[in-house]
Amino acid sequence: MSEARSDEPARALDAAGWLGFAAAPTFATMALLTAWGGGPADMLCSAEAASPLTGMIPMHLLMSVFHAAPWLKLISNRRTGVKT
Repeated sequence: MSEARSDEPARALDAAGWLGFAAAPTFATMALLTAWGGGPADMLCSAEAASPLTGMIPMHLLMSVFHAAPWLKLISNRRTGVKT
């Protein structure tokens, strides 16, 4: 029974790693869907002439960029030949 419990932290870390990879494409998809089918909700979330970074589309794009670290690390490791 102790052997099964010793594997739980590794599984949790693996799941967290996959969630990290899922965040950036999810936010990018949300930005595209909002841009394509944005409606009254997007208008509520943006103020007129306040900043180019207001609204749902820029928010999703920024969150996609902020969560791109796992992808950048993967690309970097593949170029240098480092295995993670």
